[in-house]
Amino acid sequence: MRLVIARCSVDYAGRLSAHLPSATRLILVKADGSVSIHADDRAYKPLNWMSPPCTLKEAEGSWTVVNKAGEKLIITLEEVLHDSSHELGVDPGLIKDGVEAHLQELLADRMEVLGTGWSLVRREYPTAIGPVDILCRDAAGATVAVEIKRRGEIDGVEQLTRYLELLNRDPLLAPVRGVFAAQEIKPQARVLAADRGIACVVLDYDGLRGIDDDKLKLF
Repeated sequence: MRLVIARCSVDYAGRLSAHLPSATRLILVKADGSVSIHADDRAYKPLNWMSPPCTLKEAEGSWTVVNKAGEKLIITLEEVLHDSSHELGVDPGLIKDGVEAHLQELLADRMEVLGTGWSLVRREYPTAIGPVDILCRDAAGATVAVEIKRRGEIDGVEQLTRYLELLNRDPLLAPVRGVFAAQEIKPQARVLAADRGIACVVLDYDGLRGIDDDKLKLF
């Protein structure tokens, strides 16, 4: 990963246009080729970014990042305050707590609760950025990626979105749609999921364990 702290302005040219005026910002260039620009707030969310695959061309005083659709992110560097690269290695991925791991196991054994005729392809299906919890097929044979959380928040939807971007590059799987499953899903996460075309499922932990007969609720 490359970390650059610089006073810069940023212009995005694509389906829409956007401009970030001059300010001191953090620029992250990751091993997967992605480039993101961050301010000193907003938690994990960048001000602007370009998802992989994309190419970065450096010139004197400016960077140009271009994705496969021809969209451009132009970073004009006025002053570079820090520039360093670090080898992070392969990340082992998120280790789920006991409840999430058990939810995954139970749901994999009861795919019918997602729909009649649904079938499991694999649990912990690998991607370049970590495994997606469940890869399955619906009754029509379409591929579905399921991400499971105990508490569903925006970061979980973002995580599933990244998995879907990678899975949909595989012609043997595409098109792949997503299902975000949790015992509780926050309203903001529902809104973002709907905007991304991702279905939300509320999981009944006791019901999956056979303690009662309640079914999953699909919204």
